[in-house]
Amino acid sequence: MLSLLDQKRGSDRRVRFSESEEDDRHVADVYFSADVETDGPIPGPFSMLSFGLVLAGSFDGTTFFRPKSYDQFFYRELSPISKEFEAEALQVNGLDRERLVLDGHSPSAAMTDAANWVNSIAGLGRPVLIAYPLAFDWAFLYWYFVRFSTSGSPFDHSRCFDIKTAFAVKANIPVSLAGRSRLIHDLRSDHVHTHNALDDAIEQAQIFANLFEWRGKCEEK
Repeated sequence: MLSLLDQKRGSDRRVRFSESEEDDRHVADVYFSADVETDGPIPGPFSMLSFGLVLAGSFDGTTFFRPKSYDQFFYRELSPISKEFEAEALQVNGLDRERLVLDGHSPSAAMTDAANWVNSIAGLGRPVLIAYPLAFDWAFLYWYFVRFSTSGSPFDHSRCFDIKTAFAVKANIPVSLAGRSRLIHDLRSDHVHTHNALDDAIEQAQIFANLFEWRGKCEEK
């Protein structure tokens, strides 16, 4: 069996596998919950102002590993890449765009550091990006990784998981009705949704783990 995340090995906290398992190429998915805050609806014309990534667990096809805590994370606030923005977006996330123009992290440095961090934490596992819903966060992060990271996207072009779709399938409801408001109590996070990218990534990570372990509506008795 794959040895999953080992939280008792000091500062080296990567996912580890035995040599025989590596030879067999039985590699686990390593999940990273992601949330972004932006100043508009699409990357390029508009900017990603902040993003958070949190280690959310791993799965080897047999065993799901759920972190005991969500203290392995990456967070950056970025300089805008264009002059365009929508005031409504800034009202939601509360970020000071003028401040970020002056002292936000450069996208190149932030995305390169983020890619290196993801690969370091994943070790020999394959990083998978998760979000609720996925499309918006994936669009910005993938575009920024490809455009700015010196190593490209650590999630390749398609290693992603939509929590909303997974909930719809397990709950046996349409995707259009699978918003967060429909989550049953046992699936909800105890983390407050604040529109801070790191806070919301942690919230999603908890929902993801709850959902992964949930048997689903069709199996409830």
